[in-house]
Order: sequence, then C-alpha cells, then structure tokens
Amino acid sequence: MAERIPTTQGVIAAAEAVAAILPPTPLLPVAIGDVQAWVKAEVLQPIGAFKIRGAWWRLSSLTAAERAGGVVAVSSGNHAQGVAWAAKRLGIRATIVMPHDAPAVKLANTRMLGAEVVLYRRPQEDRDEVAARLIAEQGGTLVHAFGDPWVIEGQGSAAIEIAAQLGRAPSRIIACCGGGGLAAGLALGAPGSAIHLVEPEGWDMVGQAIAAGALVHAAPQAPKTICDALQPNATKPLNLALLKGRAEPGVTVTDAEVRAAQRFAFHQLRLVVEPGGAAALAAALAGKVPVDEDTVIMLTGGNADPADYAATIAGSA
Repeated sequence: MAERIPTTQGVIAAAEAVAAILPPTPLLPVAIGDVQAWVKAEVLQPIGAFKIRGAWWRLSSLTAAERAGGVVAVSSGNHAQGVAWAAKRLGIRATIVMPHDAPAVKLANTRMLGAEVVLYRRPQEDRDEVAARLIAEQGGTLVHAFGDPWVIEGQGSAAIEIAAQLGRAPSRIIACCGGGGLAAGLALGAPGSAIHLVEPEGWDMVGQAIAAGALVHAAPQAPKTICDALQPNATKPLNLALLKGRAEPGVTVTDAEVRAAQRFAFHQLRLVVEPGGAAALAAALAGKVPVDEDTVIMLTGGNADPADYAATIAGSA
C-alpha cells in the first residue's frame, strides 16, 4: 500500500475534527522589541501542548478494527499525553514508549491518563526499534510523534485556527521544532506564510536536513539541552519532503536564550512554558528570526518540571 501523503485538505478536515471537541487556544498580542506580534498559546491545551491535535486526528481516523487493536506511540512526553488523552476518550488501549529521563511530570500525566508506559534509555536505545518490537509482540497501530501523515495534518490545524483568529494569513509562523511534524503541518495549513523552524543548539537535525537535502542524524556526543521535547535522532523522509523548499533556513537557540524566553512568557504573558515550548519565542527575542505585525510565534508546550521551572524563573538556573 502506498504511503498516505498529508495534504492541505487533510489539514482542513483535521481542524474541523479538532474544533468539534476543543475550543481554540488564544492568540495573544506580544511585544517583541518595538513590534507587536502574536503568540499562539498551545500551552493552554488540555494536555498542556499542541500534540493533542495530531493525536486526536490520528486516533479518531482509525478504523474499528484498528481501534480494537490498540495503539503504540513514541514520545518524550507531550505526544505521549496527547495520545493517552485521545485514547482514553475513544476507549482505545495505548502503549507509549518514553525515554527513561523524561520529565517526571510528563511520565506521571501519561500514566494518569491510563496509558501503559514502556521506558527506554537514550541515546543507547532506538525508540522506533522498541516500538516496532512491541507491535510485533502485541499488535497495534503505530502513532509516530512526527512522521505520521495524520499527525502532521492534525498539528497543521493550528494554522487554520490562527488565520481565523488573525483575520488573515500570518506573514510567518515561528515554530519550535523537534522532528518536524508541527512545521510540516503548518506548511500545509498556511501555504502563503513563511515557516521558520527553531531547534536547540546541537539538535538541529531538521534544519541541517533541509540544508543538505538528506536526513542528518544527531551526533553521538550531541550536547545536552534543556529542551527535552526537541531531541529526535533525525527527522523522517516524509517531513523532509514536505519542508524542502517550503521552510525558511532553520535557526538554533541556546539554553540561556530558552530560559530567558521562559522568564519573558512568565512575566509578560503570565504563561508557563516548558523549555522546548519556548524555543520559537527565544529565537524571536534574540533577533534570530524576522518579526512583524503579522508574525505568529508558537508556544508549543507548558509541561515544565516544577523544580527546574522555579529555578529558571528565579534566575538561579
């Protein structure tokens, strides 16, 4: 069977499905220097992250037989919660492969939603291999965090909301980027807008892949980053194909810039944003991407570790 290719029509259908169960997240004005731009507060989703969009569209699109067989997902935490939330609502068994060092709050929330969590050690183990082994043993449909066509369309539903709230297409959308699922979905959902993707230093696998025109894998000794949600080993061919010629050159941000963005969101927007969810805002504040009055910055996740977040806000981290 030929691989399903995500489309703009698929994004529109996903947006309709998401709108049927979730209110739109706020589009809030934000001052970036002398410019008033906008932030899309996906931190206020029921699971605290945009991942609920792709998870809902994927799971609600399963056939009756697929639902009966359950789902298996791989995630550092936010996709895990999205899949667990959707699975609980739809009565589907969910098994989530998560890294052993995922934030405790994300592990706890995923389990609380009723999913079974299987831990793996990164970087020693490949999470996709662990998931494939589980499916071989117990069956189920793989719901990949960023390489699944339905997940990509679901994430792109944010672009449909943004255009409706703004009253026009944004000039550009600045997005935090892990594997490229959100960026690819936004590229489809906002075909007339520039798409800027932002990754942590040393983990810009998508930006490097777009520049090289081929998949790039993380270095064995890739630096540590506080952006736990943005550490895939590589993007997927599908994401690269959707972003090639469509995304602007990728940029990277440092841990210090991310922490500064978290503090800015707390003080200026009264929003809690986790490190990975603040990467796009960090790039805007650091002047690494252009910003105008029609720019929308994605705040993608708010599931921050309480102790680490407190230290960041206090300025001691």
